[in-house]
Amino acid sequence: MSSSYLDRRGFLKGAGTLAAVPLIGTALAAEPYQPTRAPALKGSAQSVVIPTHEWAGDLDERLDFPGDWDIQVLQMRGSQSAVLSPQQIGAKLEQPIGSKSLRELAVGKKRVAITFDDLTRPTPSYTVMPWIAGELQAAGIKDEDVLFIAAYGSHRAMTLTEVQQKLGKDIANRYAWLNHNVFENLKEVGVTSFKNRIRLNQTFLAADLKICVSGVKAHEQAGVSGGAKAILPGLASLDTIEYNHRTILPNTHTAGTFKVFKNEMRLDMIEAARMAKVDFSVQIVINQKRRPAYVFSGDITAAHQAAARVAANHYVTPSLKDADIVVSNAYPVNNQAFRARWWIDRTLREGGTGVLIIQHPLGLDPIHWLGARASGKNGATTFDMMEQHRKSKLPGGTGLVVYSQYLTRMMMNNYPPETRFATKWDEVVAILRDRHKGGARVAVYPYGGIQEEDTPLDG
Repeated sequence: MSSSYLDRRGFLKGAGTLAAVPLIGTALAAEPYQPTRAPALKGSAQSVVIPTHEWAGDLDERLDFPGDWDIQVLQMRGSQSAVLSPQQIGAKLEQPIGSKSLRELAVGKKRVAITFDDLTRPTPSYTVMPWIAGELQAAGIKDEDVLFIAAYGSHRAMTLTEVQQKLGKDIANRYAWLNHNVFENLKEVGVTSFKNRIRLNQTFLAADLKICVSGVKAHEQAGVSGGAKAILPGLASLDTIEYNHRTILPNTHTAGTFKVFKNEMRLDMIEAARMAKVDFSVQIVINQKRRPAYVFSGDITAAHQAAARVAANHYVTPSLKDADIVVSNAYPVNNQAFRARWWIDRTLREGGTGVLIIQHPLGLDPIHWLGARASGKNGATTFDMMEQHRKSKLPGGTGLVVYSQYLTRMMMNNYPPETRFATKWDEVVAILRDRHKGGARVAVYPYGGIQEEDTPLDG
């Protein structure tokens, strides 16, 4: 087997080994209290362990398959990357790219603003915040002069518990923080060369030291996440976000996954970040369990581009084409499970069955103001969207099973009517056995939310 795959013996286990491992059960009850141990495997069954429930316990779940099926688990190239220790994080962040050190920049400053993303993003911001706080303190910045701002664009506001998860409880309780608002508290700072009027969070603009913390992973429009996205869409008005997403994006051929340097959508974002006068940034590349594998610091563009070069190799995953069954786990971006579904669309054979796993209490992203504005234009209503859903179809002969305990009827409307839904893994296997009477060739993408096909950078 290719070295790009995880060692089969390490992932496909027998009953005697896994029975003692603390995992969620394979036939989960649709209720708040989950079993903490998986039962022993039966007979010749084989299993795969996947991560689930990001920000909600980060639980491991065991998926059991028939013993006569050919199971291949596809891992990204960076799956064996070491997790950085706090000391290693500090050492790497003390080597900024394209800027002075944070401590130097902080000396003499009176107002400090630090952005962070929300729980729809897997960024482990809490792993770098102690270093940032330490550098500010060493520069003489008082705690009461520091403000954290949740920069999530047109998503919903965060709660205290969510901010504690993102920043770490000590940082969230020690410093002031607030949520960005796409509708209010905005100030125009200029117009980009793409004719986008840039209106940004005026509290952030009022700071004399501006810091942005972001995660870097593949993004189908902006190339990769992170960098200037902390400003646009992160701290922008809804109108500014809409122009970037609905005017620039549809009229350019430069956007796409790992398109970073010549991407007009991202270049618009970079111009906005320059107008905001961001002083320092931290960029984090994660492993398959949302832990920091690489960190970069410095200028919001230069540091981000360095991170993007690593990300374009780190997240790349070999694909198993024309598989009978494709199982794609939406972790660690369950709220935007369409990213994991791409593995099904790209690698499933005609007449095969795709299994999309969405194991997260919040299900799919429930609130997105830009999406709400787009769907409501021209008098369209939710009833119209429901009617459109009923007319959608899966490709001929193809089956789709969505495995989740958490989806509401509105969330289920994201999938064609013939989609099968299951709240227990045993139900999924029963459906698969019925559709595939003999043996089956199965591809498993264990954290499909961040895995990506091999695509070169544009520069």
